[in-house]
Amino acid sequence: MTNLILRNALRFILLVFLQVLVFNHIQLDSFYIPQIYILFILLLPFETPKWLMLSLAFLLGLCIDMFTYTVGLHTSACTLIGFLAPLVQNMVTTKQEYEPGMQPGIRGLGFKWFLSYTLILVSIHHLVVYFLDAFRFTDVWVTLFRAGVNILLTTSVIVLIQLLVGKGEGRK
Repeated sequence: MTNLILRNALRFILLVFLQVLVFNHIQLDSFYIPQIYILFILLLPFETPKWLMLSLAFLLGLCIDMFTYTVGLHTSACTLIGFLAPLVQNMVTTKQEYEPGMQPGIRGLGFKWFLSYTLILVSIHHLVVYFLDAFRFTDVWVTLFRAGVNILLTTSVIVLIQLLVGKGEGRK
């Protein structure tokens, strides 16, 4: 249990710092930034209580907002996907796949499962971020295009990170 808490705390700190110090400076056309910090929410264990999931998602978004000077933008998007993550897990996981003690990840549940799970939550996150940032529906197609490109970019980077680093994921 202590090992799991320590691993998630280190993951939180590492992903926030990687996002702020590295990925926020990898900008393609100033709109497309891989937002890998949401990997923290994606990899929280299945048994994480809802109140803790929401609190951690809120804290994660708040940290990113403080570093990027975007008041509430990432906080609202992260809190929403923190709320929806258990629902999406139930939607893409069959009872045969899920065992107590498993964590979301490619190694534990397979590539197809992780890609579906990631794509759904990244899409929700990015649509909220992009539409709150635009704060108007006049340029819907431009906003959807930008969000769509960034969804593909972020999902690709998250899956790549999970393939390269996620060897120990899957079990507690």
